[in-house]
Amino acid sequence: MTMGTREERHNHHDFVPLAALIGKELRNERMEKPTVRYGCAAQSRKGEDYVFTKTDCQRVLGNPSTSFSVFAVFDGHNGNAAAIYSRDNLLNHILSAIPRGLGREEWLQALPRALVAGFVKTDKEFQSKGQTSGTTATLVIVDGWTVTVACVGDSRCILDTQGGAVSALTVDHRLEENIEEQKRVTASGGEVGRLSLFGGPEVGPLRCWPGGLCLSRSIGDMDVGEYIVPIPHVKQVKLSKVGGRLILASDGIWDALSSELAAKSCRGLPAELAAKQVVKEALRTRGLKDDTTCIVVDIIPPDNTVVEPLPSPKKHNKFLSCCFRSESQKSSSKLSKKLSAVGIVELYEEGSAMLAERLGNDDSNGQTNGLFTCAVCQIDIASSEGISVHAGAIFSTSSKPWEGPFLCAGCRDKKDAMEGKRPSGVKVL
Repeated sequence: MTMGTREERHNHHDFVPLAALIGKELRNERMEKPTVRYGCAAQSRKGEDYVFTKTDCQRVLGNPSTSFSVFAVFDGHNGNAAAIYSRDNLLNHILSAIPRGLGREEWLQALPRALVAGFVKTDKEFQSKGQTSGTTATLVIVDGWTVTVACVGDSRCILDTQGGAVSALTVDHRLEENIEEQKRVTASGGEVGRLSLFGGPEVGPLRCWPGGLCLSRSIGDMDVGEYIVPIPHVKQVKLSKVGGRLILASDGIWDALSSELAAKSCRGLPAELAAKQVVKEALRTRGLKDDTTCIVVDIIPPDNTVVEPLPSPKKHNKFLSCCFRSESQKSSSKLSKKLSAVGIVELYEEGSAMLAERLGNDDSNGQTNGLFTCAVCQIDIASSEGISVHAGAIFSTSSKPWEGPFLCAGCRDKKDAMEGKRPSGVKVL
């Protein structure tokens, strides 16, 4: 009897309520997550640079443990309308393209495809307003130790890590510097050349004609031809638990400073002062010749974090690999080696301008209740109206018109125009 009482007492003391276990797990998750601090600074000349910062986004509304942060720089041209519209709408368009009910790892795997859909939808909706301005866009999502970056244009994002290793997380879409983009634009029906005044010698940087834009990718710019595409380069990395510093900035910074000099100029300073110092250094070097905007984001490990080597990226399950193209086919081997040398795992990188490649395959066909969902604009379309993103020429061996994802007629028209398969309808006087 006494023994039984002792066992009952022992069992009673070992019992932990489920709510307490869940609370402990959430506290541990929060402890393991880094702290994110940021600072912004800018000097305006044209008034066409805009920033977006939000540190309290939640994958599951009402659950702080699912929080993530978003930072973006938009550098407008030919007016500020495209930059303002993108600042106000791009994130919502991205998040609306992510399936509901995903766990964190699946959500992160879905991001690259959702970023493509969100950028294209933002461009399509802005162009429908009939305004001719355009904007670069560099957007960063920080979820724990995972950093996902999407960009069109030349507003760069770099990563500065412990030991002074600086890595580019974006690709500049300047025609002058990007030979692959020159080839893509000309193959899609555009012309690439320098400005020639009255038949004289060619001057200035390479531009796309019609329109004369120096960039090959942007949001907006409806007057320069749709081969100037809004499809972003996307890169996703997982930091080691020593953290790192991100520097996002418009070309007002990068025309004055190299990536290494920008990082070096602000080391040892907290994020807010660091952003001001980068702007100050750019102005000291070049003067105020353009809008000059910088965001510095510090990803800071908890004090009690034990630094451990990062595991190799896990293989994604078969369904998600089909849906989200979670493994890049074209990652830069040199950059991968550079990142791995400082304990960073590259999870994804893709920069193709072909929408079918970026949206991948969808075995579920996006079908609910007899309807398809457009992979770009997220509207419901009847099964008889949905057009596969893979539907190509009738003799194409890569054409798989029965496979999703599917596009509505408007998004299919935009896809064809971006790939030079139909005239964009742009008329330049």
